Amino acid sequence: MYDPQSSWQGEPMSSTLLEQYDHAVAEVDARVRKVRDDQWSDPTPCTDWDVRALVGHVVDEQRWVPYLLAGGAVADAGDRFAGDPLGDDPAGAWQRESKLARDAFHARDGLDHAVALSYGETTARDYLWELTRDLAIHAWDLARGIGADERLDPELVRRIHHETEKDFESLSASGMFDPPVTVPASADLQARMLALFGRKP
Repeated sequence: MYDPQSSWQGEPMSSTLLEQYDHAVAEVDARVRKVRDDQWSDPTPCTDWDVRALVGHVVDEQRWVPYLLAGGAVADAGDRFAGDPLGDDPAGAWQRESKLARDAFHARDGLDHAVALSYGETTARDYLWELTRDLAIHAWDLARGIGADERLDPELVRRIHHETEKDFESLSASGMFDPPVTVPASADLQARMLALFGRKP
């Protein structure tokens, strides 16, 4: 699992787990703000999701955060989060729900809880890292889908690549992402990181 106190090649990491999450949120936010009205039905690298469905996915993830950090459980949620998470203002829904989620994680005791997810109980820190990784990958998916800048924060890329390589078997077993793809040995770090998640830059 992700250890926010781990080091990179013997040197302290330059950012905290919460800061990495903030970077990932910012990466998604920058792309959501660039979606034109005529792009919501455009395809993305997530073959089952167009742009609107992809944004709906990341919004749905964020709206669960305050509930779960407050002690709620997926198994007990019922239809609390049923329905379209975007309504008639997808960009506004993202901005609202991502702020609420960020505020919940940044609360004084935001990372001190156990979290009851669909696959069982985990720590809030591991939950935060799972969301960080997912947001970063989907920020790239969204950028590709709308033709925006695809370059992600270098430190975020480095952290995700490093941690994913260490625990790649767990990621593969989760089925959360497409199988890895091969990229040239000369590929940059972002391309190698994306390849672990089945993305071909």
